[in-house]
Amino acid sequence: MNNGQARHDASHFLIIGGGSAAFAAAIEAHGLGARVTLINDGLPIGGTCVNVGCVPSKTLLRAAEAHHLGSRDRFAGIETTSRLTDFRRVIEQKRELVTSLRQAKYHRPIERLEGLEIIAGRARFVSLREVEVAGRRIAADHILIAAGSSPALPDIPGLDQVDYLTNESAFELEELPESMLVIGAGYVGLECAQLFARFGTKVTVLSRTQLLSDQTADVREGLKAYLSEEGIEICTETTITKIETSPAGVTMDVVHGGAVRRISAQHVLVTAGRQPNTIGLGTENAGVILGPHSEVTVDAYLQTTAPGIFAAGDIIGSPSFVYTAAYEGKLAARNALSEGEPRAVHYAPLPWVVFTDPQLAGVGLDEVQAALQGFEPETTTLSMSEVPRAIVARDTRGFIKLIRDKRTNRLLGGRILAPEGGELLMELAMAIRNEMSAGELIDMLHPYLTLSEGIRLAALTFDQDVSMLSCCAG
Repeated sequence: MNNGQARHDASHFLIIGGGSAAFAAAIEAHGLGARVTLINDGLPIGGTCVNVGCVPSKTLLRAAEAHHLGSRDRFAGIETTSRLTDFRRVIEQKRELVTSLRQAKYHRPIERLEGLEIIAGRARFVSLREVEVAGRRIAADHILIAAGSSPALPDIPGLDQVDYLTNESAFELEELPESMLVIGAGYVGLECAQLFARFGTKVTVLSRTQLLSDQTADVREGLKAYLSEEGIEICTETTITKIETSPAGVTMDVVHGGAVRRISAQHVLVTAGRQPNTIGLGTENAGVILGPHSEVTVDAYLQTTAPGIFAAGDIIGSPSFVYTAAYEGKLAARNALSEGEPRAVHYAPLPWVVFTDPQLAGVGLDEVQAALQGFEPETTTLSMSEVPRAIVARDTRGFIKLIRDKRTNRLLGGRILAPEGGELLMELAMAIRNEMSAGELIDMLHPYLTLSEGIRLAALTFDQDVSMLSCCAG
């Protein structure tokens, strides 16, 4: 398998889903000589990312950032202002971008795949290798389940009785809310909270756990402090006991810090995670076993418990990123259709970014994870106030944290909290993937007055006080 040679027979490869995993699989399967059928239901072609996720959220975050920074003066002698004149037009421009990218990145590429059939409708397994959709029964040699996920709803009394928002509806609001309660303090909740707050909405974030609970305390508290400075109220370790419609919009009863509070807002936005779209899929008819969170279980080669049926993307659970979904879809198609040995899925080191401002970006292990894996972790943290590029830009928020194995000096991971922190991440990802040491990173030439120089300076701080170095010194 995976030698790039297609099978001689025109195998029928059927894909359930229409997002990034599905499209990557369709393109790969077509290239391997298969006859491809793609069945899509729910969101338009392109799935979550281009329609209601990555693309709309990131363009609205940039718009909110431009508005926010436009009314703040960093440099002496320069006075700037920004005024939101038409929120509806902001949303309309977002829609135009979504439509344009959906056409350019999904419809246009797949139109070039001769013989590929797209069917609109919800597929349901009726047996192994056979599904029913729109009154038709379709059999295939191989099937890929890539039906994605949907917003999960927490078990809160009264939630089903109020007009709540999710990311699928929040980005369609044409009137800026005066106030909003955000349930959940993961990356979606925090990005949405800052987005609306910067446009002028009074935002309160409520979470039963810590903000970004899978991160270490320094990272969590650092980001929380910056968001709080912008007027976003963040209530972690909070229990919501009741939610109901009220004259203000919605009202919640919450328990926070041992005290009972009643909080009201115009809207409530639910960002409490995602759930795989397996309901009604009929997986039991094909012998496909689901996991404890209704995700499709797969082996290292992305094959389900049913022979010839593979799965990829959000429907198999974590990691739930558009780029991992595309990688999985392509790999699943290769493993299904190519001759030879299959390839196992391999994510490490997995880079990720939370697109708040400052951004939070990470790759590899943190110090807790490293210790659990038997390393002897050592951390160092460089404040952005020591990075010349940040100093001259007069924005020194955040830090760069590196983790190495003390015994070998090998880099194990990094966490970056900084404006445009995501743009610094791939150097660390490459260094970790190639098992580079901190010393090797230091020896690389980094242009002066670039943010990337901060990575080298951070590596230097394992053994030196960079505040005592001259410019460009090492």
